[in-house]
Amino acid sequence: MKPEKMLEILQTAGRLKTAVRHCWTEENRRESVADHSWRIALMAMLMREEEEFAGYDMDRVIRMCLIHDLGEAFTGDIPTFEKTDGARVTEDELYASWVASFPLPQQESWQALLAEMKEQQTPEAKLYKTLDRIEALISHNESDLDTWLPLEYDLQYTYGKKEMDEIPYMRALRQAVDAWTTEKISEKKDSR
Repeated sequence: MKPEKMLEILQTAGRLKTAVRHCWTEENRRESVADHSWRIALMAMLMREEEEFAGYDMDRVIRMCLIHDLGEAFTGDIPTFEKTDGARVTEDELYASWVASFPLPQQESWQALLAEMKEQQTPEAKLYKTLDRIEALISHNESDLDTWLPLEYDLQYTYGKKEMDEIPYMRALRQAVDAWTTEKISEKKDSR
C-alpha cells in the first residue's frame, strides 16, 4: 500500500476519535466510537488465553472488533434503539464503498471480514458481536445514572442477552455486569 493511501485510510478512520456515542465515560466527556472499538479489541485480546476460546481464531476476532464500527466514520453513531433499517443500509453502503477503494489485498481481507461479521455464522463473528454488546453495557455502568434514558434501565438487562447466553464465558461475564447494574441502580435509589 502506498503511504498516501495509508494516510487517507487512517484519516477517515480517525474520524471515530471524535464521533461520539450515546454513553458518557466520565463527567462532561462522551464516549467516542474509537473508545468503544479499542476496548472490545482489548477484551478479545484478554480472552485469547481462556481455554474456552482455544479453538477460536482470536486474531480474527480482534480484527473484527477494530473495524466493526468504521461505517460510523461516515454516518456518526446512532444508538441501537434509534437506528433504523434505512440507516443501517446507508452505513453499510458507505462503508462498503470506502473499502472498495482500498488496494486489492486489504480490500479482499476487509470484505471477507465484513461478510463474516454480517452473516453471524462463525464462532468468531458471534463472539465479536457479544463483545460489542457487552462493552456497551459496561460503558453504561461506568457512566452516571443521570445520563441514562428511562428505557436503558430495562435495556441494560436485556440487550444482547440471548447471544451472550450461548457462550459460557460471556454468560458469566454478563452475570457479573448484571450484578454491577443492580448494585449501581440500588445505590442511586438509596442515596435519594
